[in-house]
Amino acid sequence: MIDKAGYRYGVGIILVNDRRQVFFAKRIGMPAWQFPQGGLQEDETPEQAMFRELKEEIGLNPEDVQIVSSTRRWLRYRLPHRLVRHYAKPLCIGQKQKWFLLRLANQEAKIDLQTNDDPEFDSWSWVSYWYPLRQVVIFKRRVYVMALKEFARFVLSKRSQGEHSFLGQREEE
Repeated sequence: MIDKAGYRYGVGIILVNDRRQVFFAKRIGMPAWQFPQGGLQEDETPEQAMFRELKEEIGLNPEDVQIVSSTRRWLRYRLPHRLVRHYAKPLCIGQKQKWFLLRLANQEAKIDLQTNDDPEFDSWSWVSYWYPLRQVVIFKRRVYVMALKEFARFVLSKRSQGEHSFLGQREEE
């Protein structure tokens, strides 16, 4: 699904563990690292797309995670000219993403990068919260900054560091 301006609708996923580290993965066969992300399919909500991408890219099920928050608005990045497929119709010039902050709720869940025939990633790591900003490709960096800043209060606040498990409640509760 591509909007009238040429941006493909998609989702981004920031998965955090109980040590306030985020899941970061390396694109297969490339030196590029990123958060899981993917496009919306026709008649799919952002939340449905997020759960589909979570399963396809890293092998987790909805019961393995808790949705903590999502970005208030769509965050956009534009592709560099060299990456735009100028022959494709409709033309896609970038992505327009709804980002989700997820807490790994099932500590027994196993990350599996080989859940489908066309894996996105070949390795992954738990990294410190702000680390991805130094590693992600430049054209995605602004979106990463916006998403991480919006979610920081859930992950890094003093309140989230109390005796209770941090990120214990959804934003709406």
